[in-house]
Amino acid sequence: MRAETAPFRAAAAPALSDRDDLPTSAIELHLRAVSQLFRTDDPFPFRDSDLAREAEDYLAGRAKEVSKREPIRIIIYLESGEYARHVEAGVAAKIGAGFEHLADAEANDIRELFRTGRRALLIGLAVLSACLLLAVRTAAAFGEGPVSSIVHESAVIFGWVAIWRPAEIFLYDWLPKARRRALLRRLSRARVSLRREPTAV
Repeated sequence: MRAETAPFRAAAAPALSDRDDLPTSAIELHLRAVSQLFRTDDPFPFRDSDLAREAEDYLAGRAKEVSKREPIRIIIYLESGEYARHVEAGVAAKIGAGFEHLADAEANDIRELFRTGRRALLIGLAVLSACLLLAVRTAAAFGEGPVSSIVHESAVIFGWVAIWRPAEIFLYDWLPKARRRALLRRLSRARVSLRREPTAV
């Protein structure tokens, strides 16, 4: 009798004869039931392709290890009874749809981030312009001196700080989201195979 294991784990090695055709880009899962891959608390009863968070995190983490030049393959091992109850194409379609849904959500987040960045940039440029104008007028009104210098430097610093956030958004914040979106798109196109769990000797 096989010992119980965590549902998402590094796959135990089947017999060598079972691994002859296993590609290096394959992600293996040993499951008790296909339903472990999907959410059971989905508030939308007619959409059954939402992936469970544990499954999403595990597959995304393993997919990062696969070269971008290689297609991703997901191999799901099931006990004989569970294997007989499922059609490979149907499971593959649900997994693909689940990752496509996640990729679309990530794309929406990127668009919203850029909208926030554009608004922040307009506000930042307005504040920067006002600060620079204040610095110029202060210098003209008070001439050179400690008061003028303090106001001038403070206004310039505050103005540049005002555009720091939009600059961060456009230069850095979107990159991790774009990488995750690309990874989810790759997973949505992954080839999914169902196999019977190898019988323990």
